[in-house]
Amino acid sequence: MRPWSPIPIHDNGERLQSLPAELLRIEPHPYQLLGAPYGSLGCPFRLRRGVVARLLQAEELLHQQRSGWRLAIFDAWRPVEVQRFMVRHAFSEECRLRGLDPEAEGPAHDAVHKSVGRFWAPPSDDPATPPPHSTGAAVDLTLADADGRLLAMGGAIDAIGTISEPEHHAEAARRDPGGEAARWHGRRMLLRQVMVAAGFSQHPNEWWHFSHGDQLWAWRAGEPLAIYGRALEPEASPAAGAG
Repeated sequence: MRPWSPIPIHDNGERLQSLPAELLRIEPHPYQLLGAPYGSLGCPFRLRRGVVARLLQAEELLHQQRSGWRLAIFDAWRPVEVQRFMVRHAFSEECRLRGLDPEAEGPAHDAVHKSVGRFWAPPSDDPATPPPHSTGAAVDLTLADADGRLLAMGGAIDAIGTISEPEHHAEAARRDPGGEAARWHGRRMLLRQVMVAAGFSQHPNEWWHFSHGDQLWAWRAGEPLAIYGRALEPEASPAAGAG
């Protein structure tokens, strides 16, 4: 159970829509490259209408702070089937990094499950506890320059460990304001600033993960209800298979 899991959901019925061209996508989509089972479900670069509107607002706020810089979307809507695939993948990769057989069991494997669980929500089929990305309310993103080149943020998206925590580089930045860690920290704080100003909440363990309207958002924002539950189907459109 996550601390936000008990929050009730009253879905407002908004449909998913494809991200507009103004928003930069990181393509090819990283999970599709891994073989994640999107199948006929279509493009992962979709979010609820209200979330898309807030992303565009955040993009404009970013332009006001850094002319030419852009938001770069890593991942958006994620069906539960894909969540299940990616949790297994993350566990297997972390086992290999620790020299463990992913098929074995034991205390070391329990530790891996715990570490992975800090970053990957359980692939719950219960409509009362949907994974954040399955609601179409959550987005993983980073920053890019005017040429679309991704900016270094001091840690990769989906990295397992404390390096992914939003404030990880804060102390190093304080000690050396002109150093590389200070640049990473400044970029993380800028990303958080524009996203929060547009109405998003940040995942406490992930510098790249923001959401609006789901249970995590409600928990962090002090809201009594989530307005987005699990989004079952993309909105039909000519671009439904794109991406």
